[in-house]
Amino acid sequence: MRPYIYFLLLFLGYGVSLATCSFFPTNEVWALTTFKEATYEDPHLVLSNWNALDADPCNWFGITCNPERQHVTKINITGSSLKGFLAPEIGQITNLLELTLHDNNLIGTIPKELGFLKSLKVLDLGMNQLTGPIPPELGNLSGVTKLNLQSNRLTGSLPAELGNLENLQELLLDRNKLQGTVPAASSSAFSAKMHGMYASRSNLTGLCRSSRLKVVDVSYNYLVGSIPKCLTNLPNASFQGNCLRDKDVKQRPSTQCGAFPSKSHQVPKSKHQPTEDVPKHQKESKPTWLLALEIATGITVGSLFLVALRTAFHRCNSKPAIIIPWKKSASEKEQLAVYVDSELLKDVTKYSRQELEVACEDFSNIIGSSLDSLVYKGTMKGGPEIAVISLSIKEEHWTGYLELNFQRKVADLARLNHDNVGKLLGYCREISPFTRMLVFEYASNGTLHEHLHYGEGSQLSWTRRMRIILGIARGLKYLHAELEPPFTISELNSSAVYLTEDFSPKLVDFESWKTIIARSEKNSGSIGSNGAMCLLPSSVENRHLDIQGNIHAFGILLLEIISGRPPFCKDRGSLIDWAKAYLELPEVMSHIVDPELKHFTNDDLKLICEIISLCIHPDISRRPSMQEISLMLESRIDTSVSIELKSSSLAWAELALSS
Repeated sequence: MRPYIYFLLLFLGYGVSLATCSFFPTNEVWALTTFKEATYEDPHLVLSNWNALDADPCNWFGITCNPERQHVTKINITGSSLKGFLAPEIGQITNLLELTLHDNNLIGTIPKELGFLKSLKVLDLGMNQLTGPIPPELGNLSGVTKLNLQSNRLTGSLPAELGNLENLQELLLDRNKLQGTVPAASSSAFSAKMHGMYASRSNLTGLCRSSRLKVVDVSYNYLVGSIPKCLTNLPNASFQGNCLRDKDVKQRPSTQCGAFPSKSHQVPKSKHQPTEDVPKHQKESKPTWLLALEIATGITVGSLFLVALRTAFHRCNSKPAIIIPWKKSASEKEQLAVYVDSELLKDVTKYSRQELEVACEDFSNIIGSSLDSLVYKGTMKGGPEIAVISLSIKEEHWTGYLELNFQRKVADLARLNHDNVGKLLGYCREISPFTRMLVFEYASNGTLHEHLHYGEGSQLSWTRRMRIILGIARGLKYLHAELEPPFTISELNSSAVYLTEDFSPKLVDFESWKTIIARSEKNSGSIGSNGAMCLLPSSVENRHLDIQGNIHAFGILLLEIISGRPPFCKDRGSLIDWAKAYLELPEVMSHIVDPELKHFTNDDLKLICEIISLCIHPDISRRPSMQEISLMLESRIDTSVSIELKSSSLAWAELALSS
């Protein structure tokens, strides 16, 4: 028996050593990978070395581990312009001491799962675009010393549970849209009056319980009521810009506070609220946490050793296998708590699949297709003609973060309102059958691409092309300079320009689908072009996701409009390479012009070629803005009918054909 026991102990000891030497909690790696997945824009590529197949994240940007390299202890990524959602799975990194994502562009709500981070000392989510309420679960972060949620778009009232943060020294909640009263009072007015600062902490609620508080800033919100006596030692600037009843502190005008009358009327009621809230929180929240902790501990202890051995074996003998968030099965997906921002789409019309099916003749009226989507034409009952873009993606590849990204795209498109930008009318989101669609107003004259490469040349006279160029420039100027934040077209080309009955251009960002799909599957292949000889291969296709990319693409689009040639041909190569020989030489510049055109204006051609050269300049700093481009075009191009008639003795006939 002894040899058997000795052998067993030796085997177990060897297994433990294997697990210790190479084991890193897969749930922490998975949580970080999920965080990256929920980040849909990383302009500075700070997450580029976050490799899902790397079992050791300690060398990833912004990540710090403990000395034994067994757990992630810090996530610090500041000022990196990350755009995305804060993944709830971060709450699984239970050894985290610091979570700092200051000065990014995070949107959505603050996940309540952050309340699981019991070891956390610093939580800094300041200067983002987070919305929704502050989760009461943050009151479980008993060890936190700094809580910074300033300069977001947070709403709702301050949770009284923040008073549970006994070690809190710095609380920054300024420049949000918080309402209600400051949760800081004694259990009775008598107790506070008699004992003052010596009152027992058991009689205090809210922020009055946080005896170590040194810095508090709740300025520039919509808080009502009075400044609690226990906080009167703080600077007046900490409370300014609210709707408080304090004559000594500068507050908002009453006209701004009038939007929240219901909150101010609730002030007297709030005096009695703490005595009801505290026991209720203790009765409901604490046992739930304890029960969950006991169950999790029991299961973990029972299976930890076997899991460690198995994991160590796989890690030492093969490449690490990490669960990729977008490859999860449906059952695993359903277990994830995904937070949808209810405010994001509240003002956008939602259509049912059934009414779109009726409008689009049972989805038989297909007017466009690609690897990523189908485009249908339809007519709403008693309403306008519509173009419906349906996303081509399987339900099993659709994750919660793709859903949040989809909703963000819808909200982003819905804010566009300009004569030269396609109007989003609404969206469709249904589970069975799985449906994700965008509904745009329909431009009845098709795309500019169709007219340039498949239509009759006489339909696009020189003057008409100049009007189209001016309209596109106005639309881009609006998107880049008149919106905050700016909007960019995912793929700016002639297929993204739709024409109305009078040939007025409308920019439509149909290709925004690709930025969503790219996060679930890597697409390959080229963009179809209805069987044409000249295609735009994916190797040449650039997804212009920024303003400079749009300006470069605008230069190529100008060249396509005046030449009538596609941006890339298998036989002839790149349009830019072909045109470079003519762009800057006035004597041969006319060779660029579409042979279908019977006449053109030399001054216009010179200006267009000048702008093309500036837009495609390899030095980005030399490229003009759309404001400058639009001004150049508006001041130097005349698109009046008289100019067109003067250009050619036959122009009146051409004008008659094109009108």
